[in-house]
Amino acid sequence: MKIFVKAKPNAKENKVTPPPLKLFESGPASREATQDAYNVSVQEHPVEGRANEAIINLLAKHFKVPRIQVRLISGANSKKKVFEVGI
Repeated sequence: MKIFVKAKPNAKENKVTPPPLKLFESGPASREATQDAYNVSVQEHPVEGRANEAIINLLAKHFKVPRIQVRLISGANSKKKVFEVGI
């Protein structure tokens, strides 16, 4: 499963906030990446991939999967990221 993430490094606490549930969808099937994105806050600084590793660990804990099943697909140097989570 692919998920969109809006990363927030240097946060006060580690936290995953899922996107709001939508009961009805209108418009075309294509969506903006930030529209249905998980907001993930981590305390790590975005230096040498530390924030990305913290996000991977936090997503694995959130989805209750082993860390090896969470993979960064794109956005290594961006706040908008795409992850693949094997469920």
